[in-house]
Amino acid sequence: MMDWTDRHCRFLHRQLTRRALLYTEMVVAEAAIFGDRERLMAFDQAEHPVALQLGGSEPDKLAEAVRVANGFGYDEINLNVGCPSDRVQSGAFGACLMREPDLVGRCVAAMKAVSDAPVTVKCRIGVDEQDPGIALPALARAVLEAGADAIWVHARKAWLEGLSPKENRDIPPLDYDQVYRLKQQYPKVFIGINGGVANLSQALEHLNHVDGVMLGRAAYHNAQLLGEADRLIYGEDRGPVDWAAVRDAMMAHAEAHLAAGGRLNHVTRHMVGLFQGVRGARRFRQILSTESTRVDAGPEVIAAAFAAIDFEDLKTAA
Repeated sequence: MMDWTDRHCRFLHRQLTRRALLYTEMVVAEAAIFGDRERLMAFDQAEHPVALQLGGSEPDKLAEAVRVANGFGYDEINLNVGCPSDRVQSGAFGACLMREPDLVGRCVAAMKAVSDAPVTVKCRIGVDEQDPGIALPALARAVLEAGADAIWVHARKAWLEGLSPKENRDIPPLDYDQVYRLKQQYPKVFIGINGGVANLSQALEHLNHVDGVMLGRAAYHNAQLLGEADRLIYGEDRGPVDWAAVRDAMMAHAEAHLAAGGRLNHVTRHMVGLFQGVRGARRFRQILSTESTRVDAGPEVIAAAFAAIDFEDLKTAA
């Protein structure tokens, strides 16, 4: 979710669900240590609960990055051992670390030693020619012995040679059973699943087998589904989303961002997929896509976009 789940995206998603754990983009350990910490790691307190996802393969640097993160008050620190991007491979971390479970264990141990929050790992079931039935249990064993508090598994291999990062999200076949078996092996450990989950009905089915479900592209491109998460997943007695309140919150958030020198489209680009299938959604997208890029664009663009939506049609669709 690099370049997607920034602070503006997360603020929007928090307006739709009070309970779901939100994840940052992956922040490379060296960037956390030496980069613009405020830009990379700061977040609105309204985003809680929120997890910081770190990338790296050097225990000392990851520990230092966690020390930096402690000052921001994250609810979880997650080590990414699943991203197949070219940038990650060139840095010798991400999914390629599936080949080095002992090193990942040392990274987790170093992070746990200094972290104020739970430390978790997100991985694949394997990479390239690895046998997932061997690679995934080996990785899990190493990180749990090092003290990891949870494991999130993207239930498909990453092919680091021959497939692009985009293709790695779709082409390798999903193998949910590998993750289910891992949960059976570790019944007292939080095991979460990721990959190909398109809606909350599918998420509920997975929860018959594992402890958590992670939605990435589905939640981003159709964020409206998050409005049902607290009721369907967490069992809260919560009514429909108050879209007027969402509009007002996003306008206030945008105004603060503009006052700090930002641009409106930094905020609105994450809102385009809000109302898929609802009457007025096309006009909503048009307004956000064209008007938000103006140099003088202000929060009134968000109000105009929301005014295009037929909320009675939205109630009927629900």
